[in-house]
Amino acid sequence: MKEIIAYEMSFKDSVKPDKDFSCIPFQRKYWDEYMGIYNECFYEMRKDLEIEPFNFYLDYAQMQDKAAGTFLYLHDGAIAGAVSCYGNELDDLIVKKSMQGKGLGKKLLLWGMNYIKEQRYNEIVLHVAGWNKNTMEMYLKTGFTVQKEEKVR
Repeated sequence: MKEIIAYEMSFKDSVKPDKDFSCIPFQRKYWDEYMGIYNECFYEMRKDLEIEPFNFYLDYAQMQDKAAGTFLYLHDGAIAGAVSCYGNELDDLIVKKSMQGKGLGKKLLLWGMNYIKEQRYNEIVLHVAGWNKNTMEMYLKTGFTVQKEEKVR
């Protein structure tokens, strides 16, 4: 089994909102599309790190408890990306493969950070696998700092 290193990161500063960018709350009607994008985004990492199942989401029951904290960014009526916010934790930031490399991940990150700050949390936390170097770099450039490195396995 491959070693998995994860980082807990935090952000405590203020965030400037982007008034031209908005997300909508997750709706059940988007489940199939969301599941496909989510699995597409995490498949390569899960396979490379030997985390089974490689496609994590298979049934809506897995999403039911998370739906209230998940927000979607739509482009031309279809999901282009999503972010989840649970209390002060930012999680599951995903961008459809065809939309990657256009700055959408950063916009979703900032949107999620603003959402959490609006809920009156002073600190935002997130977790990222060391395998995911580009995403980790984006978090660091945005002002997150590593609080803890943990060997998951």
